[in-house]
Amino acid sequence: MAVTISASMVKDLREKTGVGMMECKKALEENSGDMDKAIVWLRERGMSRAAKKADRVAAEGIVHFVIGDKGDSAVLLEVNCETDFVSKNDDFKNFVTETAKVALTQSINDVEKLSAMKLSSGTSIDETIKGLIQKIGENMRLRRVQVLKYPGAIISGYSHMGGKIGTLCVLEGASGANVQEVGKDIAMHIAAAFPKYLNRTEVDQSELAQERDIARKKLVEEKKPEAMIDKILEGQMNKFYKEVCLVEQAFVKDPDTSITKLLEKTDKNLKLSKFLRFQLGEGIEKKQENFAAEVAAQLGR
Repeated sequence: MAVTISASMVKDLREKTGVGMMECKKALEENSGDMDKAIVWLRERGMSRAAKKADRVAAEGIVHFVIGDKGDSAVLLEVNCETDFVSKNDDFKNFVTETAKVALTQSINDVEKLSAMKLSSGTSIDETIKGLIQKIGENMRLRRVQVLKYPGAIISGYSHMGGKIGTLCVLEGASGANVQEVGKDIAMHIAAAFPKYLNRTEVDQSELAQERDIARKKLVEEKKPEAMIDKILEGQMNKFYKEVCLVEQAFVKDPDTSITKLLEKTDKNLKLSKFLRFQLGEGIEKKQENFAAEVAAQLGR
């Protein structure tokens, strides 16, 4: 009886081996869905070099954005490698740029779907990564991608430290050179100020409840009068919103002006609709190297 090979099985094998999706599917089919046998099957067919690198932590790389010709569409992409040195390699950088353009053109927000798309060379993105791993000698992976399309809007982007942080912001309701300039300033602000939410309505309610509970306990410990706690608490929560909500943050280039006031001064009809912020490697646990232990192991001690 034939075993049905699911997309999740292919994904798991790909993550374990670093081998292309089509090869992983073939390996699973040839081995009746047995993961361990499929790994051996791949290695027996000369795919072990990429596979051996798949367990290396890839937390370096590039965060890259591309804005469409009309200025109302854009993509933000993160591609990881193991070292900062490789992130500066021209082959790697060109691959990231072309991949981002494909994602934007095809409106792809899913890494697996993007991996299956072909580049101008006619080779799939997945196979191209595999080739780069073989050529350069480091593990690499597409980590995340997001496309924004807002017809008639102005989308601005900012890249910090050569791709360590990438941001996008969407402005609607007005146009012109001054709006484009403000968009660039806000994109830069997003990189520096690290907002978590656009506005108060987006704030996670469990996070809000936790912040309120912590603040209340501190006020009680400080023996603040019970009649005043709620009023003080309201002020502290307003401060919390100003820290995490983009539209309420103090503009980094003019701390006396909030982002909302900046928008109003630029054009009363101007609205900030969306923002994205990718920081390279965030959430990836980097391996801590113990050099002395590594040397001792190599010497057989």
